[in-house]
Amino acid sequence: MQTDAPIGVFDSGVGGLTVVREIIRQLPSENIVYFGDTARVPYGTKSRDTIINYSEQIVHFLMTKQVKAIVVACNTATSYALDVLKEKIDIPIIGVVQPGARVAANTTKNGRVGVIATEATVGSGIYPSVIHGYNPDIQVTQKACPLLVSLVEEGWTDDPVTDEVIRRYMDSLKKSGVDTLVLGCTHYPLLRKAIGRLVGDEVELVNPAYETACSLRALLKKEGIYRETGEPAYHFFVSDGAERFSKFANSILPVDLVPTRLVPIENY
Repeated sequence: MQTDAPIGVFDSGVGGLTVVREIIRQLPSENIVYFGDTARVPYGTKSRDTIINYSEQIVHFLMTKQVKAIVVACNTATSYALDVLKEKIDIPIIGVVQPGARVAANTTKNGRVGVIATEATVGSGIYPSVIHGYNPDIQVTQKACPLLVSLVEEGWTDDPVTDEVIRRYMDSLKKSGVDTLVLGCTHYPLLRKAIGRLVGDEVELVNPAYETACSLRALLKKEGIYRETGEPAYHFFVSDGAERFSKFANSILPVDLVPTRLVPIENY
């Protein structure tokens, strides 16, 4: 596998851009191909079989771009499809759950960790399972926050309506006494400021996007395919709303965005 080959990253929509942002910051010479399934977002309310089917289509598309590794930048797809995908491709592939879970387990002081995520991710039980693999004594409290993905996709990241929704979701978590909170959906770091304000300074927020980029760098170095120097190229693809996606991406990424192209993902 050539070192110059790109990294493939995919998500249900714009949330995975938080992972891309961290990859660009921490692996500045790596080429990236991103796919956002904007026509079929959100994934969090869909069945396991549907999520696996969507994920396989996207991976087939990314493989046509000769990617050297794949990042499943979606907690829901990681929860349900990662193990299936690992069996079907012969390049390194990582998800966003384990890196965040590991840091949460190592961060908590009182042994109480909260996880906010989509309904599918919460239903899968993957976060408690992985966290307990590091420390079985940690108490994990999960909260499905299905409205937050739609609010981010609408661009309402700084809005009184969003604040009120977050406040309602956070009430039960705050009562459980968690001192560490995993932002268990890649859309949620875009609401980090509001979430942090509403849960208080005493709760440490864990951003799996940052931790995933760290894990990716270690994996690429281990495999001998880390690109240390060179000017990077970024290519973005979506299944719907290319212009809207580009506008949103330009607002959060630290680079100029190349034109976003539409892909008929069902054909893959």
